[in-house]
Amino acid sequence: MTTQRDKLREDVRFRILRLLQDNPEMTQRELAKEVGVSTGGIHYVLNALVEKGMLKLSNFTAAEDKRRYAYKLTPQGIAEKARLTRRFMIRKLAEYEALKAEIDDVRGDLSERELVEIWAELKTRN
Repeated sequence: MTTQRDKLREDVRFRILRLLQDNPEMTQRELAKEVGVSTGGIHYVLNALVEKGMLKLSNFTAAEDKRRYAYKLTPQGIAEKARLTRRFMIRKLAEYEALKAEIDDVRGDLSERELVEIWAELKTRN
């Protein structure tokens, strides 16, 4: 059985692989900000992905600072990203369906006027 912690770790790996496939020269700090984890956490995950052969590290030639790296997905990394994408979608669609059912249930407790007010408030937040 997959625990909540395992799901979170999988989501972090998925988001990192997805971001790096589109932008391999992202810094660890940028990745941390996008993914919502600490820079140290990103460093740990990147090292694990490199060790597992899912990422390849290469110097980022266009950077003035030659210590910068580009993280490129290997064929194994691309396959892992595809597997994680499928699992992510299954999990998120199930969450969406459960949330939608709960909203429909709670909606019955509100008057039409209250629902209109809620929608109006949501529009002002966007």
